[in-house]
Amino acid sequence: MFEETRFEKIHNVIFQDSTEASILVAQEIAALIRDKEKQNKPCVLGLATGSSPIKVYEELVRMHREEGLSFANVITFNLDEYLPMDKGNIQSYFYFMHEHLFNHIDILEEHINIPDGSVSSEDLYQYCIDYEMKIKAAGGLDFQLLGIGRTGHIGFNEPGSHYNSSTRSITLDHITRVDAAPAFLGIENVPRKAITMGIGTVLSAKRIVLLGWGGNKAEILKETIEGEITPEVPATYLQNHDNTSFIIDEAAASELTRVKTPWLVTNCVWNDDLKLKAVVWLSELTEKPFLKLTDKDYNNNGMSGLLTEEGTAYDLNIKMFNKLQHTITGWPGGKPNADDTNRPERATIPKKRVIIFSPHPDDDVISMGGTFDRLVEQGHEVHVAYQTSGNIAVSDEEALKFAEITQSLCPECEETAAIISFLKNKTDHDIDSVEVRKLKGLIRRSESLGATRYFGLDDANVHFLDLPFYETGTIKKNNISQEDIDIMCDIISTIKPHQIYAAGDLADPHGTHKVCLDALFESLKVLKTESYMDDCWVWLYRGAWHEWESYQIEMAVPMSPDQVLRKRHAIFYHQSQKDGVMFQGGDSREFWVRAEDRNRLTAKKYNDLGLSEYAAIEAFKRYHF
Repeated sequence: MFEETRFEKIHNVIFQDSTEASILVAQEIAALIRDKEKQNKPCVLGLATGSSPIKVYEELVRMHREEGLSFANVITFNLDEYLPMDKGNIQSYFYFMHEHLFNHIDILEEHINIPDGSVSSEDLYQYCIDYEMKIKAAGGLDFQLLGIGRTGHIGFNEPGSHYNSSTRSITLDHITRVDAAPAFLGIENVPRKAITMGIGTVLSAKRIVLLGWGGNKAEILKETIEGEITPEVPATYLQNHDNTSFIIDEAAASELTRVKTPWLVTNCVWNDDLKLKAVVWLSELTEKPFLKLTDKDYNNNGMSGLLTEEGTAYDLNIKMFNKLQHTITGWPGGKPNADDTNRPERATIPKKRVIIFSPHPDDDVISMGGTFDRLVEQGHEVHVAYQTSGNIAVSDEEALKFAEITQSLCPECEETAAIISFLKNKTDHDIDSVEVRKLKGLIRRSESLGATRYFGLDDANVHFLDLPFYETGTIKKNNISQEDIDIMCDIISTIKPHQIYAAGDLADPHGTHKVCLDALFESLKVLKTESYMDDCWVWLYRGAWHEWESYQIEMAVPMSPDQVLRKRHAIFYHQSQKDGVMFQGGDSREFWVRAEDRNRLTAKKYNDLGLSEYAAIEAFKRYHF
């Protein structure tokens, strides 16, 4: 953990992961509830929705069940709700709060206050005034829990919100609606308006805690914590609150000056990884390749201490150039009968058993299709394990198309008729039936087999794990269970791999990548003492949204123009995801375009740093367990 610096205008604490941080926040809330209870006073909490506070709510529920924490004296006011929105809709914040918290604790129903998304336009103005008055009548907010959106919104206070704004209706920013699109199965289903507490309402709270998790929040957190106060980033208003803390994880903190460029704020202990990070940063800042950096470049940019250790820029430049150059290999499984001293992978096991873990049924080809192709071509025993069915990402229209084809081939099939009837009569309140989820999963399976066959992989080496945590029929998934871990352990112990590839991208909008990675990590803990694991290396790739930074890459696999085309064709087999895909994140490009642009950019970065020019590069970072 780093010390806060002069760049930062809001108190913040960085944690290794969100789980530990969420538990501490829940403990602070619990202590406040108990203190108010001793004083025989109500505890007034302002609560948030979204993925950020879920772990906090889980811990509060656990404390209620196992430690007797009572919520009888708690009054809650939620920040916001979509407009219009029926309480029974599974996308409503009313539903969210009851699902994650209220249904599991002893809070009084009359103490729960959530903006009503069904209020009429005629009554809306007075309703918002009444919501404000109700907060004041309760004694004001003792504690306000917040998340932060990529626009810098808190609650639904979008850019342009006034410092003194109160509870009101607001038009949602396009980026906010894009981020909500996965939960609504498409942006066209996301409401355009919402009711939200105002900035002034939030700032009236006696204590404010904002949660920020994941790399996709890093840029906006840097703007909020280090930038000037501006209505264009409403969260910056929190700089004026004297009892606010931002609780963030390492990924969310990655753009803060003290984390990204610590040599600008303090004396550093220079290990090789930090040296490479600094030299890459300096090269990009000065727009010079490694070998052209001078002593003056280092001294003028806060790195004189590094030169003191290394002697001259010339010596350091060559050392870092070689370090980066040694990450490049056309043999991701190791080159047989070659000197592997300076190669990222071992030559000592010429034919490796390989498992490529793919969270969804297309991450393998989107994120590492070129490497996948290369591993098969170079004679390794490659297995692909699709961790989830991916059924939630198949649109109802796509499923209906397949169901109607099936019905034309088998008119007497009752199950198909039931699927067609369900899809044609489906409402916002409905979760896909088991039969519909099965059909959508089969669509993803057939697409996956098309892609793996294109790469020449035998069907026997393609494994569909269908991890149970995913099979809820909604965007909200279950927590990882022992059953999930057992399934992962079983395939690893059966194959006994020399290499495992897994998605290390935690910026996935709906979190499946993170749970799949956690399932792998937990299984590795279980199996690490097995003798065959001594020869197993784990390589992490990233998903469609981000790539590893140049200084993080430990294996870079170049692709020729022909290999780029082969990867594109493999991605095209996933037709249900090609047009109008539901989980675009904040990027309107199709996955194949995004993947090619990313691989091309990685190659360009290597070339700009002074290394060879390639058409495209796929990148990996090794995980040590």
